[in-house]
Amino acid sequence: MGSIFSFQQIVNGLQLGAIYALIALGYTMVYGIVRLINFAHGDFFMVGAYVAYAAFYVFNFFLPQGNVLAFAVLIVAMIGGAAVALLSNQFAYKPLRYKPRLSSLVTAIGVSMLLEYLFSALPFIGPSPRGFPELLKKEMYRFGGAEISNYVMIDLLVAAVLMIGLTYLVRRTPLGKAMRAVSQDKDAAKLMGIDVEMVIGFTFAVGGAFAGAAGLLAGLTYPRIQPYMGILPGLKAFIAAVLGGIGNIPGAVLGAFIMGLAETFATAYNSLLGEGIAFVILIVVLLLRPNGILGEKTADKI
Repeated sequence: MGSIFSFQQIVNGLQLGAIYALIALGYTMVYGIVRLINFAHGDFFMVGAYVAYAAFYVFNFFLPQGNVLAFAVLIVAMIGGAAVALLSNQFAYKPLRYKPRLSSLVTAIGVSMLLEYLFSALPFIGPSPRGFPELLKKEMYRFGGAEISNYVMIDLLVAAVLMIGLTYLVRRTPLGKAMRAVSQDKDAAKLMGIDVEMVIGFTFAVGGAFAGAAGLLAGLTYPRIQPYMGILPGLKAFIAAVLGGIGNIPGAVLGAFIMGLAETFATAYNSLLGEGIAFVILIVVLLLRPNGILGEKTADKI
């Protein structure tokens, strides 16, 4: 038992939770603004990984391998995730903004399948997995009886910087105030002169950028990518958002780290249990606290 619940497992769980947190934030932001469960969000994560893969081989011609190259690839991966999120919003979700929510939900599933099959069909990508390039040389350190790689530190640092930046944006900037206003009442926000569609588009872009960053971190940490790589992480990040209280940004982060730790501990006991623990957590949350850990009860009409 001591070998299972070890410091090494805690480190691995926090690393996985950081990746889930970046994906879960996109889910919870979009839901908080437009009440849409964007099931294509996991595929924005996949797009970010492929954009990072391509950017590495382009930048590798004129940038030395190291921190500068890795940072440039990160920025491009975030731009790629933001771009596909914006396009999805503009052409798939915006026309259905004031239609029944079921229409948007089904459309989100359609966007997800479109991205997966499109990337599988592209001749220069294809359905087969491929190895992710080593952006930075992997180094191992021993701390507290655990072996910690520099990849763990990078994952946690990137996730922490992005999450702090998002918190500052939402709480301290005029655009963040507009986002909060739109999330509470779109009609009132429009009457106050807020460009609601601009705010919604920006929210999609930020969520997509975070998913793109998560795609790069996942490729760096688990160096294999393929067009269907976003399905399970997307579902688990959605469950993390539900666990924390979907629509609640701190809740999404908390739920993601709980999910990462739970999956890591369960996998140490049994690999199959590790894959299924997320869905066990979802069932328990829906039965005992359907609003999530930090979620609040709200009256909602379907």
